[in-house]
Amino acid sequence: MNVRQYEYALAVAEEGSITVAAERLGLTQPSLSQQIGALEKQVGVRLFTRTRQGMTPTVAGRAFLAEAEVATTASRRAFSAARAADGDLTGEMIIAVHMGLGTRQLPRALGELRRRHPHLQVTIHEEPDPADMERLARQGTLDMLLVHDVPPGCTFDIHTLGTESYVAVLPQDHPLLRRHEPLLLQDLAAEGWVRYKRTSKLDEYLAGLLSDHGLAPSTVGRASQISTAVRLASEGLGVTIAPSSAVPDGFERLTRPLHPALSAPVIAGVRRTPGRAESALLDQLNRQHW
Repeated sequence: MNVRQYEYALAVAEEGSITVAAERLGLTQPSLSQQIGALEKQVGVRLFTRTRQGMTPTVAGRAFLAEAEVATTASRRAFSAARAADGDLTGEMIIAVHMGLGTRQLPRALGELRRRHPHLQVTIHEEPDPADMERLARQGTLDMLLVHDVPPGCTFDIHTLGTESYVAVLPQDHPLLRRHEPLLLQDLAAEGWVRYKRTSKLDEYLAGLLSDHGLAPSTVGRASQISTAVRLASEGLGVTIAPSSAVPDGFERLTRPLHPALSAPVIAGVRRTPGRAESALLDQLNRQHW
């Protein structure tokens, strides 16, 4: 049994198909089927159920795949550590980011990092739910967090980068857009609201904000992306609140600041024994304007 076999099993699980996974891996379908069969024989259990819809992991398969993901990540880290010791940042860095946070700053920092280290790869988990965040941290596959508040049980070193301001987003031609002074939340109490998916930290923040002000406006829609919520608001579905940096270009004219001003800290969490890649990205994030 070797790491390559783990990667084969993970690819089949992700694609749900031997044929698609084989194409992705650059193998023939019979060759990959043989590899999965040999792996199951070595393990002594069926890892996948074959159905007309494709390949589905069994209960034993899911347990195996969770550990296989840890093993493949450890393998990549070992390779990256060796290359980094020779002065080249390579391998994969995994980051979890709360919705809309660092929409402009994180891409800029990563772009600068990649220009300096073209072999470095990055995987970003946007708005993982609490269970996924816990799983990533427990498996040791997470290198960095970019969050407003630190998850319970987090063992990362915490670095405050700055603050993120929030703005109200209004429909086009809304009368409040003619006002120059900041808006009160009470000004929006009678409006329909575009909210975010219920499991998101952003919606949790918004719900707490409304509750703190004794407001319970009607929810007219929900979106899983901030850009979608802004566009829905712009077309008259309702109003919303969004991080100012996450408002898409061209929609800033539909935003208004709030009074009292709303903001939240931007926190980077980095593993306590960071590699050079994490340290380099943290340096780039600290150079950004927050």
